[in-house]
Amino acid sequence: MRLSFGLCLLRLFALQCLFCLCNIAVAGEAQLLRVNYQSQIDQSARQYLVYLPKDYAKRPQQQWPLLLFLHGNGERGNGLDELDYTWVHGPLYEAWIQKRDLPFIMVVPQLHMFGMGAVSYIAERKKSDIPQRLAVGVPPRPSMSGSEQPIQPANQVRDMTKIAPLLPDGWERAEQDLLAMLATVQQQYRVDNKRLYLTGISYGGFGSWYLASKHPEMFAAVAPIVAWGHPDLMAPIATAKTPLWVVAAGRDSAINKDYFYPGIEKLRQLGHTDIRFSMLEQAEHDAWRQVYAGADFFDWLLQQQRP
Repeated sequence: MRLSFGLCLLRLFALQCLFCLCNIAVAGEAQLLRVNYQSQIDQSARQYLVYLPKDYAKRPQQQWPLLLFLHGNGERGNGLDELDYTWVHGPLYEAWIQKRDLPFIMVVPQLHMFGMGAVSYIAERKKSDIPQRLAVGVPPRPSMSGSEQPIQPANQVRDMTKIAPLLPDGWERAEQDLLAMLATVQQQYRVDNKRLYLTGISYGGFGSWYLASKHPEMFAAVAPIVAWGHPDLMAPIATAKTPLWVVAAGRDSAINKDYFYPGIEKLRQLGHTDIRFSMLEQAEHDAWRQVYAGADFFDWLLQQQRP
């Protein structure tokens, strides 16, 4: 049976309205983009992730704070089909997988393997372990690791001269790549350049200390999680008075909690007072789960900005 011309127009109008509503809904959603780049380390073609927060597209006049996240050792990869390991932990897990409305543009790179592919927790990892964003709802959060270690005070460390300031083959080798990524994102997206933040876990926490020391004027705040800062790195940070939130785990089986104190004390001696130092005595190495799952960490970041 033929439809009348008027009825056809009515149906076409209804479809157009539905299309417009879908576009409005999509425009308000968070986005996760894969950005191509050529690494200056080995000239390889790789990608990094850029997260655009909810309503980024709907607010064309708004500038957004930028959060650079450096992952831990277990999330290294080729920057292509292994890139999704970078959201297993950290702020991107909170925003993309748990769908929290975190008002940051996030830059999430992946560190090269640098020969560490044989490390057991890298060699044995499976892509099926990568949490996926659900169409409806969110997956349950993993529990924090337990520990049989007793809760006990840290030991005093007076001499760090024989302790290397960085872990081997870490984020310092990707410094130029990271700077290029930040420059690109600042040029191509609406970034509030007074509010560039840096955080990282474990290996990424050491990388955060390194970048804060090398580029102390760049970041409005730095938050190394379960990674101590060596006293040798502290002078530029103290001079710039970079706000810090340092988190350690009291029962950490991977990182020596005793080593946190000399660097924090060095900052105090240099006159730097804008420091939060949290020792989560009950926590194992994955203390970042507690930190990023809360709201106070992100609220604190948003309060910090460069003059």
